[in-house]
Amino acid sequence: MHRRILGVLAAAFLGAAAITAGPSTASAAPAPAKAAVDFTGIVALSNCSGSLVRAPGAADGDPALVLTNGHCYEGGMPGAGQVITNRSSSRSFTLLNPSGSGSLGTLRATAMLYATMTDTDVALYKLNRSYASIRQSYGVPALELSLQHPAAGTDLRVVSGYWRRIYSCRLDGFAYRLRESQWTWKDSLRYTSECDTIGGTSGSPVVDAASGKVIGANNTLNESGQRCTLNNPCEVDQSGNVTVHEGIGYAQETYILAACIAPGSVIDYNRPGCLVPRG
Repeated sequence: MHRRILGVLAAAFLGAAAITAGPSTASAAPAPAKAAVDFTGIVALSNCSGSLVRAPGAADGDPALVLTNGHCYEGGMPGAGQVITNRSSSRSFTLLNPSGSGSLGTLRATAMLYATMTDTDVALYKLNRSYASIRQSYGVPALELSLQHPAAGTDLRVVSGYWRRIYSCRLDGFAYRLRESQWTWKDSLRYTSECDTIGGTSGSPVVDAASGKVIGANNTLNESGQRCTLNNPCEVDQSGNVTVHEGIGYAQETYILAACIAPGSVIDYNRPGCLVPRG
């Protein structure tokens, strides 16, 4: 896991995405430009990265939410089998400007809505302000959480608020089980090697570059080729075979959590598609 911080690195910024022209017919409308993924809605934590997110259909007046990793929880990493819900929190988050060159302000939580490192590695904080209030003050919308299982080959952006750096790669595939020390995660996203994430990138949203929606939360990398140890996750297939991919990073899918978010920014385990462990 990338909770620990490695050395100070210079931030790297993503260039504008190329625009593909539409069909060259007299009646065809020009293809809309695809906006490059930037730091809009991205936050920095004291030890990790995160993002301001909303579920599809969330009301502007609902309390806003911040997504990061379960292992970034200020109370310590949840143990295997542990689920934390509705716990009071006053954690603060630095909201970045779209270029990542500076801060727009500080957001503050009222509660840790959900956190676990079982089956997945996610944490969701409820803030003391609504989506509308944040947008009115800072002009920043929340990133939308996808409700769909991602597809292999998807063009990805991993956006780190801690380092103010954007990593670009593709979704190489899925790990049936990803095991690291005492924790096991299901159906994890495996990056291609271009996303060489580092300490401090934990909790960064994994954004589908085509849709701009969040499909995962970056959480780990096999750093030294070890097998199933801390900071060296291994893949376990359905037959129990273990594979190690040194230098390859992983993320946890977020559609299984997004489906649980009900109106008013509460967790409802009975909603269709809600697949996270129950607290």
